[in-house]
Amino acid sequence: MNTVINIRVDKKTKDNAQKTLASLGLDLSSGIKLFLNQVVTEKGIPFLPTKNAKKIRARWDKEVAEALKNGKDYATAKEMLDDIMK
Repeated sequence: MNTVINIRVDKKTKDNAQKTLASLGLDLSSGIKLFLNQVVTEKGIPFLPTKNAKKIRARWDKEVAEALKNGKDYATAKEMLDDIMK
């Protein structure tokens, strides 16, 4: 059974969120559903809320360094797809 959620958010935030989600192939409703499902899966907020740009950048840099160190390298998209479809 589906339910309806009404939220109030300023127009600029809503418009920017819609634009960002659309660039990912999602509509606003799907983005909110995705967020709520992650809250349930992680049993909490699926990100660390902060306005500290240095902390955000440091976290991203750490994740990129880890991915570059431990990630796989593929010569073609087909090679990658074949690997992840195993």
